[in-house]
Amino acid sequence: MTDLLKPRDGKDAEDAVRWALAEGKALELIGHGTKRGIGRPAQTDVTLDLSGLSGVTLYEPEELVLTARAGTPMAEIEALVASKGQQLAFEPMDYGPLFGRAAGRGTLGGVLAANVSGPRRIKAGAARDHFLGFTAVSGRGETFKSGGRVVKNVTGYDLCKLMAGSWGTLAALTEVTIKTLPRPETEATVAVIGLTDAAAVQAMTAAMGSSCDVSGAAHLPAEVAGSLPLAVAASAGRALTLLRLEGVAPSVSHRQVALTEIVKPFGEVGLIPEQASQALWRAIRDVLPFAAGRVEAGQPLWRVSTAPARGAELVSLVAGEGGVPCLYDWAGGLVWLSIPGAGDDAGATAVRRAVAACGGHATLLRAPAALRAAVEPFEPQDAALAALTKRVKESFDPKGAFNPGRIWVGV
Repeated sequence: MTDLLKPRDGKDAEDAVRWALAEGKALELIGHGTKRGIGRPAQTDVTLDLSGLSGVTLYEPEELVLTARAGTPMAEIEALVASKGQQLAFEPMDYGPLFGRAAGRGTLGGVLAANVSGPRRIKAGAARDHFLGFTAVSGRGETFKSGGRVVKNVTGYDLCKLMAGSWGTLAALTEVTIKTLPRPETEATVAVIGLTDAAAVQAMTAAMGSSCDVSGAAHLPAEVAGSLPLAVAASAGRALTLLRLEGVAPSVSHRQVALTEIVKPFGEVGLIPEQASQALWRAIRDVLPFAAGRVEAGQPLWRVSTAPARGAELVSLVAGEGGVPCLYDWAGGLVWLSIPGAGDDAGATAVRRAVAACGGHATLLRAPAALRAAVEPFEPQDAALAALTKRVKESFDPKGAFNPGRIWVGV
């Protein structure tokens, strides 16, 4: 029996899926494996390695559109668009460092399948909002296409939105088309120093409600800020609340003055210039304070999405009388929690209770395989939603061949 299949093109991928279906084999879909440790442990017979489907097949900077094979490394994509003065506006994070893997190895197909977005999501939207079209192989062994190469291309159901965040449970992406956007001329970050979590959420809310067009809003408590040299230089070991401004230089300068006046009542204000700002936001994007090797091995890491105004409240409910290392992004709407001594449930009881009180959803992003098998890594669904999810799964993958059980049992 072959335990690894590595197709060279879309036809190979289709043949591999058809073989697996004929043999009754379940397939684990991977690219370079940077997100392999997310979700329930693999319950598969064969690995379908799509990293051989690599290369940009079309890039038209003037039309703001790029098409590439699904296994193309993100480092290659980002370098190409940067050479033309463009960027991926949804700023996808790199999961590699969180799992002790090299940076820049994540693939474009993996980014879209996981709907990976970074700090700029609060302004530019998620990965799914920049996903224009794809070619894929379904769990029926059929190659199909959806979308196209222009922004307004959808008639009927937008399958790109369905594939984004499906974690390889519906189809094997072989080629994808995304939107690119111009890269800002410069950036700067206004920093408010020494705020409590609750005060930081208030400051970020005020900034986001202003006309300053903030493209990133994050809060690093003192313990977390102290793990990043650039943050230490800016905050002298105190908590750091960061508000990013991007655009042409005169506009950034004008908005920086206006934003400083808005957040000055909250605390001491500083300015982080362009190069330092870029490095600091890359670290926030990739959640480097919680990267493998920086925290105790096996320490659970949760990714929690909630209403921005309730981020600090959610953390206090999880922490109780003690404290937990955390990082706030998306103006408080995205909270990363590293829970030491979490016990047999990886802290799930406390996290799920807090999410129920504050709203949102939580993902156990990193934990030993035994814990991810015992605890629901993704937010549990109610009966009606679970039934709908199951019907969608059966429509695309009736035999349950793709990543079975990765998100929820039976899906």
